[in-house]
Amino acid sequence: MSKLFGTAPDPKGEMHQAVEKFLGKKLQITWVPNAEYTDKLNVTLASDNLPQVMVVDPKLPAFVKSAQAGAFWDLTGKIDKYPNLKPADARTALNSSVNGKIYGLYRMRPLLRSAIVIRKDWLKNVGLQEPETVDDLYEIAKAFTEKDPDGNGKKDTYGLIIPKWPGNYASASPYDVIETWFGAPNGWGERDGKIVPGFDTPEFLEANRWLKKMVDGGMVNPDFATLDAAKWNEPFHQNKGGMIIDVNIRSRQVLDLFYEDDKETYGDKVAMVGNLKRSDGQKFSYPFTGYADVLAISKQSVRTEADLDNVLKTLDKLASKEGQVLVTNGIEGRNFKVENGDTAALINEDDPAVKTIQDNVDDAFIQLSTKGTVDIGGIAYQRVPSGQPYKDMVALQKKLMAEDLKTAVHNVALPVVAPTAVAKGAQLDTIIPDARIKYLSGTFTEEQLKAEIKRWYDSGGTQVAAEINDLVGKLGQ
Repeated sequence: MSKLFGTAPDPKGEMHQAVEKFLGKKLQITWVPNAEYTDKLNVTLASDNLPQVMVVDPKLPAFVKSAQAGAFWDLTGKIDKYPNLKPADARTALNSSVNGKIYGLYRMRPLLRSAIVIRKDWLKNVGLQEPETVDDLYEIAKAFTEKDPDGNGKKDTYGLIIPKWPGNYASASPYDVIETWFGAPNGWGERDGKIVPGFDTPEFLEANRWLKKMVDGGMVNPDFATLDAAKWNEPFHQNKGGMIIDVNIRSRQVLDLFYEDDKETYGDKVAMVGNLKRSDGQKFSYPFTGYADVLAISKQSVRTEADLDNVLKTLDKLASKEGQVLVTNGIEGRNFKVENGDTAALINEDDPAVKTIQDNVDDAFIQLSTKGTVDIGGIAYQRVPSGQPYKDMVALQKKLMAEDLKTAVHNVALPVVAPTAVAKGAQLDTIIPDARIKYLSGTFTEEQLKAEIKRWYDSGGTQVAAEINDLVGKLGQ
């Protein structure tokens, strides 16, 4: 079972058939739309019909509970004998673990990919430079709202586009990134010798005061609490909003949209910058986990050590260079060609059959990749679409990632899962995100926001914090 970001591949289609031929096995894949995936996952975990392999967030309470109860194979110490499954990065493997135990093969992602995508033409129209600080971003948002950046003579634009975020606190939302810029811990961090949640710090409040000022000034899309994340690019492309805080690869998504409009001028529409400095010049960059979900193996469907060995051998073959190139890049000679030995250049882009292959890769099969990513390549190829603006964006992406890693603020609690967070996750997880949205939209005062932080502690958060301090202290012992 895996996530899907578009149309499900046809089992008789070129891409599905190519993967089956490579593995020498028939595949039955349940593709679930991303927006519905967590709900489907929870229902599946509660059922007696688990697929052999599942793409899953290893920190999802329902999964942690199932894994610790023995529903999934503990792969700690088992995967080292499979040459392609041995973790490429020890820190990321630990990050994706449950208190040091590995219940799935992590899917590699760049350790730092936060960035701001900006309407380049709007910047030029309002006479401003790319931002370096949070103050610069505020001024740009204000100008994009008040100075008619699209030149249509109407006051119908805003600066920053934020969608309804599908994840909980510390799930790489624009809010989390901004809070880190202001100096708040990324999820959990050390303060006065103790590990505390980032939302229980003065910097968290300061960041949200700053963002609320933007919301109140009409500088953020008015539907930020309800905008479907799948439609995040639309206001940017449709001359409504001018900036997106997200992963750096979004720059190429919006380039695609402008490319469809005009293949000559699309490069003039999109700029990108990395993480921003605080007003005092200090810089705190928002890193990611180094992974996005894991491939977990069910004990219900894979019952014996022999069965497990068979599944791991198949996943090991898929994790080879040839396998990762296939699910990450597609079919060489059909939708891409290798350039300079390390990049995949798209070809035959106007051929409908080839476009289907590319869509199948982008929307589906790349979800089965563990050591390949179009962002940084891994053992697959980094993708470079045809066209100089794309190549320039890829080069900028590499430069910004390397620079921002120097000031990355890592979440010290990533490897651990507190038992109380598993038991009371449903009650605790939404308290802070909901309170934050209500505060930003004006439904809550700051005092009410603080009261919700206290309610988080009173509802089990005090125990969660104690357990996290204890578990982090035991890591590596």
